[in-house]
Amino acid sequence: MTLAHFLDGLRCASCRALNVLWLDTVRGLVECSECGQTALTFPEIGEEVR
Repeated sequence: MTLAHFLDGLRCASCRALNVLWLDTVRGLVECSECGQTALTFPEIGEEVR
């Protein structure tokens, strides 16, 4: 499972389109391919990764 699998089944908060979000891991952004809305992502500091 990749990080992008977590975006499956989610809707864009702006345009409500389904399954159009993509993850830019280099920039730490999630972008909607329909309307272009972007959201910044960031890891939780101190969160244990298993």
